[in-house]
Amino acid sequence: MAFKSGDRVETIDDQLKGVVTGVVGGEVLVTTEDGFDLRLSPGELILLPNDGIMEVSNLEAYRALKDKQQGLKKRKTSVKRDKTQPPMEVDLHIHKLTNEYRNLANHDMLILQVDTAKRKLDFAISKRIQRVVFIHGVGEGVLRTELEYLFSRYEGLSWYDADYQKYGLGATEVYIPQNTRL
Repeated sequence: MAFKSGDRVETIDDQLKGVVTGVVGGEVLVTTEDGFDLRLSPGELILLPNDGIMEVSNLEAYRALKDKQQGLKKRKTSVKRDKTQPPMEVDLHIHKLTNEYRNLANHDMLILQVDTAKRKLDFAISKRIQRVVFIHGVGEGVLRTELEYLFSRYEGLSWYDADYQKYGLGATEVYIPQNTRL
């Protein structure tokens, strides 16, 4: 797909949105909503409609791209999960959870973030999702400590730093064993 300056785009495997500022040597220059300038390949981007509303999740876009690459016209549903299925991602940055974060005290933000993590973890357990990545950022480590305390209250869970190349230092991956009851 050919991108041009001014196009609104979103990355396929991350929750980054931005505006194309140019195309140089096969790479697309994108300025994110947070003001970062990135160089991305066209295969990593999806063109957003002019109004910026996208009704396709990143997981659906990932599956569609995978299907296209395999030459499949329709994805077959099966009970077995694909072993290459990406983990469920939960972004706990406060601006992703609420628009009213400027009026919240630090404690209230932390409570909202931990409550969201608990709800998403309970959802993953109920839907038998095996891996969940909680994106918490680096900061002072308060949220990370609270998350580790939350995870320790669940029997059988294990957690570790998420893939550094994809998430950097600010993410924790939780493994939910499927052969035991939590």
